[in-house]
Amino acid sequence: MTTPKALFCPTCRKVVLATDEDFPFCSDRCRILDLGKWASGDYKISSPIQDPDLLEELARSNANRHPHASDED
Repeated sequence: MTTPKALFCPTCRKVVLATDEDFPFCSDRCRILDLGKWASGDYKISSPIQDPDLLEELARSNANRHPHASDED
């Protein structure tokens, strides 16, 4: 029998087992605090987008939202 893997709660750093109900968090409170940080913009994904199709799609989406953005210069 293998023992469950232990990790640290990303919010409070308490040890959490993979079998715990709130995994990867130690509690619902820590889960909600983490969600609040994402919602407020405290967390950001810092690596650039590498998928050329996705970059093209984002460029088209931004152009559709701001059709005269290039005219402002």
